[in-house]
Amino acid sequence: MRFTRVTLFFIAGIITLGFYQLARNFLAEVEPQTFQATEEMMVDTANLLAELVTADLREDGFEPADLRQAFDRAHARRFDSLIFDHLKHQVGINAYLTDTKGFVLFDSDGGRREGRDYSKKRDVSLTLSGRYGARSSRENPDDASTSVLYVAALVGDSTRPLGVLTVYKPQLDVMPLVRERRRIIYTACGLIGSGIIFLIGAVFLWLFHPLGKITEYARAIERGERPAKPKIGIGREVNTLARALDSMRDALEGRGYVERYIQTLTHEMKSPLAAIRGAAELLNEEMPATTRQRFLSNILAETARSDRLINRLLELSAIESRSRLDQPAEIDFHVVVARAIDQARPLAEIAGVNLELELPPTPLPVRGDAFILRAAVTNLLENAIDFSPRGSVVPITLTVHGGMLELTIRDHGPGIPDYAREKVFERFYSLRHPGSGRKGTGLGLPLVREAAELHGGSITLEPGSPDGGTVAKWIMPLMH
Repeated sequence: MRFTRVTLFFIAGIITLGFYQLARNFLAEVEPQTFQATEEMMVDTANLLAELVTADLREDGFEPADLRQAFDRAHARRFDSLIFDHLKHQVGINAYLTDTKGFVLFDSDGGRREGRDYSKKRDVSLTLSGRYGARSSRENPDDASTSVLYVAALVGDSTRPLGVLTVYKPQLDVMPLVRERRRIIYTACGLIGSGIIFLIGAVFLWLFHPLGKITEYARAIERGERPAKPKIGIGREVNTLARALDSMRDALEGRGYVERYIQTLTHEMKSPLAAIRGAAELLNEEMPATTRQRFLSNILAETARSDRLINRLLELSAIESRSRLDQPAEIDFHVVVARAIDQARPLAEIAGVNLELELPPTPLPVRGDAFILRAAVTNLLENAIDFSPRGSVVPITLTVHGGMLELTIRDHGPGIPDYAREKVFERFYSLRHPGSGRKGTGLGLPLVREAAELHGGSITLEPGSPDGGTVAKWIMPLMH
């Protein structure tokens, strides 16, 4: 996937670079092309005006007054001509006329050039020599914005030239058209570039975002978590991949799950079965009644332990085999806790422990599986009872904080050593009960953690300072 990502970015980089060069070339050609079009128009104008003054120069009766009056009237005109989004209001072209020696006879710009020797100017000298005369010169050598375009035409024919007529136009008159064309190019490039970036981004999100979710989903499974199948949109390929991965996980987990539980059940049942078998064999021999009674008690205790172990395994297997709640329903957590207390109360009476419940007055609706929640709360209660001294009280409190439900169960036993605080959530890890000295099944707290995670919650065990003991805190979200 990294190679594909690098390839995609490489292609995007090539497209961006190529697009940048294309836009740069377009922008570089805007000004020359505009000036070329303007020069082409000025060539026509110069030749037209040259024909108009030819007759007057041949008769040696050229009078600049008529031509000056025509230019003055043209410059005084006000109009609104929309040229490709550029609005033009007045005539911006002028002309001057020189004789065959290069002296200016007429200048439409207030006559300020009249009488000057322009024989060295390129427009005049080239035209008189029979070539195309044009130039671009600055009025102010230090200011590029004062550049003026000059285009000349021969007055008379090439065998008997009568002079040169030059039309000139400030480049500033053309610059609005240049800026407008540049704006159009910038806009077009921006739109096309944005479209390319959007398409690349859409492809990236459509392809890599779902794959990222699927990768994180697989890693969560590898860590032993129970994530829900991610929502990855409508892409057919990635959804097919997600469903295949989910099905493969179920198949592999089911196979490994059965193998693991057969092994653990076999291992854990060896000890009580061996104790029962040994006690039963000894009962066939002659022995005092007290000794016989002790062996019978051992058989009953190991039988109860085996029964409890099998029940816990069944409960835990019912939870661990699920990756999610199949049909979660709305449940009042009050009812769950009340039923768990009813189930644990006989054990509390035998142990001489009192259960005290403190509930909020309002219902506590949660979404989940009633059987799993009841089994988890019952295990927490049984743990608290097992580790509480006779005559003590186990307080059970339900509170709500920021949309989260918190169930607190506290015992007044010896507490959990720091080294075992996390190990107690591992399967078959158990501490000895302070009263009997026996270990539990080591399956109750793993069941509680599985149930909490399945319902989007958590379970923690904390020291019950300052009076000792342990505080179990179950947290899960409330329904809104």
